[in-house]
Amino acid sequence: MSTQDLLRVENLVKTFPVSSGFFSRSVARLTAVNDVSFTLQKGETLGLVGESGCGKSTIARLVLRLDEPDSGTVHYNNDNIFSLKGSDKKGFRRKVQIVFQDPFSSLNPRKRVGSIIGEPLLIHKSLPRKDIPDRVLELMDMVGLRKDHYNRYPHEFSSGQRQRIGIARALSLEPELIIADEPVSALDVSIQAQTLNLLLDLQKEMNLTYLFISHDLSVVRFISSRVAVMYLGKIVELASTPDLYAHPLHPYTEALLSAVPVPDPTRENRRILLEGDLPTPVALPKGCVFAGRCPIVDKTICFTKQPPLEEKRRGHFAACFLRNGNN
Repeated sequence: MSTQDLLRVENLVKTFPVSSGFFSRSVARLTAVNDVSFTLQKGETLGLVGESGCGKSTIARLVLRLDEPDSGTVHYNNDNIFSLKGSDKKGFRRKVQIVFQDPFSSLNPRKRVGSIIGEPLLIHKSLPRKDIPDRVLELMDMVGLRKDHYNRYPHEFSSGQRQRIGIARALSLEPELIIADEPVSALDVSIQAQTLNLLLDLQKEMNLTYLFISHDLSVVRFISSRVAVMYLGKIVELASTPDLYAHPLHPYTEALLSAVPVPDPTRENRRILLEGDLPTPVALPKGCVFAGRCPIVDKTICFTKQPPLEEKRRGHFAACFLRNGNN
């Protein structure tokens, strides 16, 4: 683990039981995360992209230790988070926070804004109770909320303001790592830009590290320094943002990028249309998980072996037998 690595995920696997029948007996296992590994350096933003159901949010829950993995490890500052207990576990909770996708359902409608933002400070006893209101007002100012918002309820705010409340709550314990799970997908486009700029400003000001989860490739390109592309529980490509968007190697990444709208009406956008059916995560194929939909598939190898995530060129990893750094 590099001295700069804040987070290291190694060979993470997570499955869930599939139940059937009157007695809800487990009849199969659904693979949500399948042998995922990556690192996250202090101060950077890693974008995690892919279709709905590919395992992005499950990875978030595992990194937060809200779920336990079937196998694999997550190291935070060289500590295996699944081995932490007592005060060490509570310290980890302070250092890793989350901003949720839905800025309304993630807030308690019966509590006022001041109580919502100040609750983590009460739970972790980070400040004397008398000092919490001043800290809450300071956090509200950091995210662009006014003082008179302190005693209002979540339903009195717009979706963008509610997301700022969620961000302020996440910042209350001065975390090092923030997991942003689709934080702007429920917002209007203009509000998305304001929220993304706020996250970038806070990152510079507080030296924050982000794991940014999204299905919007334009948003990920704007905010991320590196991007990991997921397909059916596996990372199929990982590279710096400029390299991945300019020179994608994996056929799935190429198909995703071809679907991004081009804002120039004079420029032709050549869509790559994927054929075939998405495999079921209950019975994963023996070979490459993308082989059944891949436009360049080699039937002699792709259906029989799983391609490892290999470095094809410096800092650019892809899980594909048929692509190298020169493609």
